[in-house]
Amino acid sequence: MTEIPAENYAPGWRDGSRPELPTTGDEREVLTAFLDWHRETFALKCSGVAPERLSDKGVPPSGLSLHGLIRHLAGVERWWFRTQFAGEDVPVLYYSDDDPDQDFASLDGDPAEALAVWRAECERAREIVAATPSLDATGRVVATGKPISLRVVLVKLIAEYARHNGHADLLRERIDGATGF
Repeated sequence: MTEIPAENYAPGWRDGSRPELPTTGDEREVLTAFLDWHRETFALKCSGVAPERLSDKGVPPSGLSLHGLIRHLAGVERWWFRTQFAGEDVPVLYYSDDDPDQDFASLDGDPAEALAVWRAECERAREIVAATPSLDATGRVVATGKPISLRVVLVKLIAEYARHNGHADLLRERIDGATGF
């Protein structure tokens, strides 16, 4: 495996330079700031870990690993923003009907590549959000055809990251004792 370059992680993870969350602002500013804060928090939890350790499943009997979470969150970003909301015809990541848990279970590939895919999906999601004039704009839920607003997608992603950042806390602490991101 190749070493994950430091520039793949945003600055501020231990020196306090990560931006504070807003206490005022319009709905879009607050929701996107909270989502980006959670994305950054996740990146920080993965930073500084030797690539081969990112695949450690350190909290038995759970099959979770930081590498698996990176893959999972890349897929979540793509699914909600690109497929469900924007209606882009893109293949799903790390999933198939025959192997629905491959994001966590099949940890083949380089974690640095998975991190780059995740970062690209986050960036594409930011572009979609920036290009959408209103949080009331809707996409379509693939399974049901029901409309889903950008507002709901943003809230869903904040919840997804909050949950998985908790998992990442435990995994990171098991790997090297690091806490407090």
